[in-house]
Amino acid sequence: MAVVAVGIHERNAPFELFEKAAVAEADLAKALRQLTDSPQVSEAVVVSTCMRTEIYAVVERFHDGLSDIEAWLRGRVGDDFLADDSPPRRPEPGGGLVELGRFACWYDDAAVAHLFEVAAGLDSPVLGEGEILRQVRSAAEQALAERASGPVLGLLFRHAVEAGKRVRSETAIQRGTTSLAHAVVELAADHALGLEGRRVLLVGAGEMGTGIAKALAGRRDLTGEVVVANRGEDRGRSVADLVAGRSVTLEQLPDELVAADVVLTSTAAGEVILSRERLEAILARREGRQPLVVVDAAVPRDVDPAVGEVEGVVLLDMEDVRRFAEEQMAGRLAEVPAARSLLAEELERYRMTAAGRLAAPVVSALHARSEQLRLEEMAHFGSRLEALDPADRELVETLTRRVVAKLLHEPTIRVKDAAGSPRGERLAEALRTLFDL
Repeated sequence: MAVVAVGIHERNAPFELFEKAAVAEADLAKALRQLTDSPQVSEAVVVSTCMRTEIYAVVERFHDGLSDIEAWLRGRVGDDFLADDSPPRRPEPGGGLVELGRFACWYDDAAVAHLFEVAAGLDSPVLGEGEILRQVRSAAEQALAERASGPVLGLLFRHAVEAGKRVRSETAIQRGTTSLAHAVVELAADHALGLEGRRVLLVGAGEMGTGIAKALAGRRDLTGEVVVANRGEDRGRSVADLVAGRSVTLEQLPDELVAADVVLTSTAAGEVILSRERLEAILARREGRQPLVVVDAAVPRDVDPAVGEVEGVVLLDMEDVRRFAEEQMAGRLAEVPAARSLLAEELERYRMTAAGRLAAPVVSALHARSEQLRLEEMAHFGSRLEALDPADRELVETLTRRVVAKLLHEPTIRVKDAAGSPRGERLAEALRTLFDL
């Protein structure tokens, strides 16, 4: 049994590949069912955000489980993006990293350490961002609700969230701008030469849209009108209230685009809602206006990339947001060593807890299996035992129990003493295999 994390990050892959790999919230339940339908995948959690898609899984056999996860990924992104058909390298004891085509696979301790870094915001374009901690917790809760997560990943994700909270409370990693939503707003403001007097159109009122609205609400230079366009009117009004703005439906989008100076879009539509042809028709009604600044913060894209070729439009996407965020985080880099030190402590704490919890069921199963075999043999010789007087039958009962207990004593002690170490994991796995537990 192994814990693996197979993922792709926007900074390490073409955006087109990243879009295909992304799992929309509406598709998450189906994805979890498909992954755990594999006999080799006993647990799964999918963390899919605007900047990463990662599958955390408990696999019964490393290569077989990884092959099933790879097949699922191929079904999403196509063979052209996963051209490496060579089998994964043999995993080394303790954990590590192997390449899976365009995807990376962390396993065992490396998978745990990677998740802890993700939860702490050390593997984010905005160093120390707070959004990812909520997203990690949400992913774990959704997997649990779908019965895709079990005792191993449940414990792992609880520890990851605790580790992420500790890093943020005991270091200054969160100082300053620490969310992608803030980066989206700041990038737009930079290209619009500030937001004073600018009319801002926010398209989409989901998690990212809400974050963008909160980021807008905190800006002193936001003096123009803010309009929120969303499919659901109630949700749109709720987000518009955060910025004392006005809400409209998506059907009213063309008229609002004519009047807008800055457009921030982050819907979960899964398809382009603003094509080049549509925007060119709108621009014809904007004669004399300053260039329209559009930041597409949706994954998959809301805006056709060809819009960036249209005169009078400045189009920015999540790649631009990532680059901008990286430029802003230099001041927090000094906190990384302290954060990593805390994560090392949390990793050791998790390993001790997990190993103890994993060893106990193995030891319990071993004792239960041994007692079952003892009783079966006693029953097999039942007729002969009945010929004995009660005192002799009790003596045989005591004798067989003591023999079983003495045989199990050393394996039990050794497994418990080694709990929390790679040796302990190997011993527990050996017991499971040898006794078919």
